[in-house]
Amino acid sequence: MLPAGVLCLSLVFMVSPSMSHQPLTSGDPKQKMFSSQSHPSWSLGLQVYRALRSEGSHINTIISPVLLANSLSVLSHTANGATARQFQELLKTEKDEKQAEKSSSNPFISMRNANGTSYILRGSSAIFSKQVPTLESSFLEELQAQFELDHVALGAGDKQDDIEKISSWAKRGMGGVKQMPLNEGPDAKEGALILASALHFKGFWDHGFDKENKDLRSFLGTKYTKVYMMHRAGVYRHYEDIENMVQVLELGLWGGKASMVLLLPFHVESLARLERVLTLEQLENWLGKLSSMSMALSLPRVNISSTLSLQKQLAALGVVDAWDQKVADFSSLGKGKLHLSDVLHWASLELASDSGSEDRVEEEEHVEKPKPFYADHSFIILVKDNSTGALLLLGSLDLAEGPALHDEL
Repeated sequence: MLPAGVLCLSLVFMVSPSMSHQPLTSGDPKQKMFSSQSHPSWSLGLQVYRALRSEGSHINTIISPVLLANSLSVLSHTANGATARQFQELLKTEKDEKQAEKSSSNPFISMRNANGTSYILRGSSAIFSKQVPTLESSFLEELQAQFELDHVALGAGDKQDDIEKISSWAKRGMGGVKQMPLNEGPDAKEGALILASALHFKGFWDHGFDKENKDLRSFLGTKYTKVYMMHRAGVYRHYEDIENMVQVLELGLWGGKASMVLLLPFHVESLARLERVLTLEQLENWLGKLSSMSMALSLPRVNISSTLSLQKQLAALGVVDAWDQKVADFSSLGKGKLHLSDVLHWASLELASDSGSEDRVEEEEHVEKPKPFYADHSFIILVKDNSTGALLLLGSLDLAEGPALHDEL
């Protein structure tokens, strides 16, 4: 039985890896090529990521742009007037409403199909409401059907009660994985709405890394630590940008439905320089120049996670009215002084050695004079859906957990 105030139709789906299909090649024509006009999650994701990193960061940052775009689209649909326009401008909502709805829903269909084949994914989105007398039930049902959203009513408890309830919801939505604590939770007043989304992702490689190899090496991030590195030689799509001093590597996930892209600076450095050139146009240029070649990969076996409040970043990107009780207009959702109190986002990405082949014999690859890709220092990571072009995850590994060596000089 669901507790009172909870309407549940969430994006929580998990399928056994035994349902795996044969992988497609990285050049399969069924894959949707990325362009700057791809799914709107790319534009939103880059804006939010850059806003999060604008003041420099010493901790890992990971977001799910497709889940965040979906959740913010919900608020756009519940809002009116200037409040709605500010969300629409951020999301670059398409003029054709039916096409916009189709664009929003397609990634989730694709994600269900790929879940258990290319990856294991658990995620959920919800609107929490604080002491709201009535919400339009028919409108909530429409949002749940279209955007796969929960509604959770918070009680009359204090801030700590709210934090515990929201954190417990996020942990369940992510399948119980370890998560960063929500230290500065929302101080929700009567009529407050809190938008929350949570996602955990573990990909299955086209070709697995050596599971028996326990190679403890140094990771030179914001702190120097010892981590287990995974090694494999094979044929991968790669590009080396000499001008911007970055290696770009695409790793296919099992089934060809998704792939992972790593951006690794040539040298040990903070990611600030690389992030300054990280635009849609630059990404399109890099991904368009990828070509297959023999590579010797070394990747850290880590879990990248973050817990974020995005109020400050969204306000800086133009969403300003939603937070103000006097001017916020969410009248389509209910009556009273409805306003947005916070946008909370949990995300977790696991880098492991597993492939999707399980007990199958993997096809031999001819590797000759491989080029090294040694990811022993900070890098940026993206996960893209190859069917719809949506950006599933975007983040950075700044700090790999492990025994400390010494602080960065």
